[in-house]
Amino acid sequence: MSTTVQTAETPLVINARDARGVVTLTLNRPQAFNALSDALLAALQVEIDALRGDASARVVIVQGAGRAFCAGHDLKEMRADPSHEKCDELFERCSKVMLGLLALPQPVIARVHGIATAAGCQLVAQCDLAVAASDARFAVSGINVGLFCSTPSVPLARNVPRKVAMEMLLTGDFIDAVTAQQWGLVNRVAAPEALDGEVERLVQSILAKPAAAVAMGKAQFYRQIEMGIAAAYQLAGQTMACNFMTDEALEGVQAFIEKRPPLWRGNS
Repeated sequence: MSTTVQTAETPLVINARDARGVVTLTLNRPQAFNALSDALLAALQVEIDALRGDASARVVIVQGAGRAFCAGHDLKEMRADPSHEKCDELFERCSKVMLGLLALPQPVIARVHGIATAAGCQLVAQCDLAVAASDARFAVSGINVGLFCSTPSVPLARNVPRKVAMEMLLTGDFIDAVTAQQWGLVNRVAAPEALDGEVERLVQSILAKPAAAVAMGKAQFYRQIEMGIAAAYQLAGQTMACNFMTDEALEGVQAFIEKRPPLWRGNS
């Protein structure tokens, strides 16, 4: 992880892409544990907006530079201007970033090391998938400074059971990576030295699937989860019917019938 000293020329979000279309967005305020300043949120929004229409991007990884994933909002910046208008703008910007991740057609994986607290924990919860180092720790700790983590509660309560979410929100206590996995906040836990390898295994599995089906499925999943069951089934049925008519699905089914690997366009 980078320990670069921040300067006016240093990007707040580093965008790296490999030949497969795997995009890694690195939050780059290591000296502040990647706290989500207004400028960092703005930089992250720019990257998200660009990815939404980028058909060549297949998977997005979000990680933090330095010793932590993300320590939440920048409390020093917030305290410097505690006006209601400024706070409204900040939380609106943060919510837009979170919803932007939701709207991306690509699966988004949080690669978590160190701490993920408050809005940093929110970011983990908002990503589609999360892989954590075994020494990572998670908390929605705003309550410890008198600020209930209301916005982090939105994705948190959609990841873990209600009473678990309320315990985290009311106590602000840290949980370890194994507990986070047991509670449903992260998918996989790996030793720190094996973290990249575990992320890569997940990436490879996703890349082996047709991009169109992945994008269609992600969009449908998040829409139906907010619906009543009847409406959810209707949406799911319509989505599967459209999915089945794609060349990728027709090829996949034919390959299954013929007992051979599918030959999907665009998949290496």
